[in-house]
Amino acid sequence: MGLEFGLKDIVDIVLVALLFYQLYKLFRGTGVNNIFIGILSLIIVWFFVVYIFQLELLGSILNQLMNVGIVALIVIFQNEIRRFFFMVGSRNKWKFINRISQIFGSKKEEESDNMSVTQLVIACSHMAKSKTGALIVLVHKSELDEFVHIGEHIDANINASLIENIFFKNSPLHDGAMVISNKKIVSVASILPISENQHIPKHLGLRHRAALGITERSDATAIVVSEEKGTISYAVDGKIRINISPEELQKTLSNGAI
Repeated sequence: MGLEFGLKDIVDIVLVALLFYQLYKLFRGTGVNNIFIGILSLIIVWFFVVYIFQLELLGSILNQLMNVGIVALIVIFQNEIRRFFFMVGSRNKWKFINRISQIFGSKKEEESDNMSVTQLVIACSHMAKSKTGALIVLVHKSELDEFVHIGEHIDANINASLIENIFFKNSPLHDGAMVISNKKIVSVASILPISENQHIPKHLGLRHRAALGITERSDATAIVVSEEKGTISYAVDGKIRINISPEELQKTLSNGAI
């Protein structure tokens, strides 16, 4: 019995291949990478058994295994699934809408944004020179209530002196992350998830790994000031730029990152 194979089947195979390739890129470098490859291999075996060779007994066993496996996949890949949906809804996908809103936004609000950015950059610049470690998270569309609740709640305007005092080495609140939302400092000493990416350079410390961890799980951005080297780093979408200048940070934040 011959198999009918047409253009529709080719398109179907190509789309599935692209989907699995994007999933592989998403999981690459994480602790579940090998699990994903194993599951992909099982899916290929299942496809050949059920649709190509049409082995009824083995096919029925694999069908039951696949049905149960869906629940297991949700449990195993819950962080990666969350990250995938954050990527789909990331603000970077809606730059045109953001530009339109900026055009019709008030000049007063723009001046307020510039002032907040300037204060934040001044604080990071001073802390880098004094080698004061800091981790600052900028909230966007994704709510980070689960991490904000862990820290100490405050409601303060973005002010360079205040930020520097909070991260001062003898301050009781210097450990953990500062969370900024709606141009306000909403919490300090917050505990963030650590990235499980195995390709992170060894010399990066916990602050950098926490910055990557929160940007992998949400659309937030994170700024890190290294206590050891006195450098400024910037993380977004699970990627990090190390050792950027205050001028680069100013330009990046001025493009709508705060």
